Amino acid sequence: MGLIEKQRIIAELSPPLDNFLCRQLVDEFVSCERRYIQRDWEPSQLDGGQFSEIAARILYHQDSGTLNPSKGFNECLSYVESEQARHLLLPRSNCLHLARVLRTVYKFRSQRGAVHISPTYTPNHMDSRFVCESVRWVMNEFLRIFWNGNREEVAKAIRELLQFDVPVVGIFGGKILIQRTDLSPEEEILLLLHHAGENGFPRRKIGESVQFSPSTVTKALQKLASRDFRQLVTLSDGNYRLTDLGSRRVREELGQKLGL
Repeated sequence: MGLIEKQRIIAELSPPLDNFLCRQLVDEFVSCERRYIQRDWEPSQLDGGQFSEIAARILYHQDSGTLNPSKGFNECLSYVESEQARHLLLPRSNCLHLARVLRTVYKFRSQRGAVHISPTYTPNHMDSRFVCESVRWVMNEFLRIFWNGNREEVAKAIRELLQFDVPVVGIFGGKILIQRTDLSPEEEILLLLHHAGENGFPRRKIGESVQFSPSTVTKALQKLASRDFRQLVTLSDGNYRLTDLGSRRVREELGQKLGL
């Protein structure tokens, strides 16, 4: 298994979350992440607004006890923020922080022109990054508050969501494939092990997925794990995983190669 998967998140959050709303939320989260990685700035902002609408309905459901999958964004958050309403979700500070962030993303998305196209505004990297980081924070808060599993599993899930999905890594009938042909052996290994998450992958799985000869893969692994690089580490079970240095290289040097 690679980075935490969509179905696992849904299974751990619903219940208590409504399954339909939870699926919508996770779908919008994944879409926002993928749009951002592919440098598709304007749709990533639109995804952030849709994510906020769904998150507001989930908060309203959990805080009021009433499920309404079509209730308006402002109506939902007005209830959550009300001092007179009867609130089920405690502590109140969790709800209020979430409401403020959701309102900011939703308003920012509308006023900056991601919905109503403006001839004077072009969506840019900084705007999209703000929206996506805010969406990521909300998603992590939902995991922290509503996750059914033990606390260590929650912590691991949050750490992995703080990474990002890599569209260039595809899974076809259980087989993992790096879908670009312009990567070096080191780059393919780094992207593959980013996908692998904290558990990493064994040498055999790396060899099956990286499209180079066994000797070339071995040399690349040795180089990346060497004293001069330290971008990989071998775990106690023999799996390889990225170090913080390896993760930084993926973020900073391979950004243009994450999309298809």
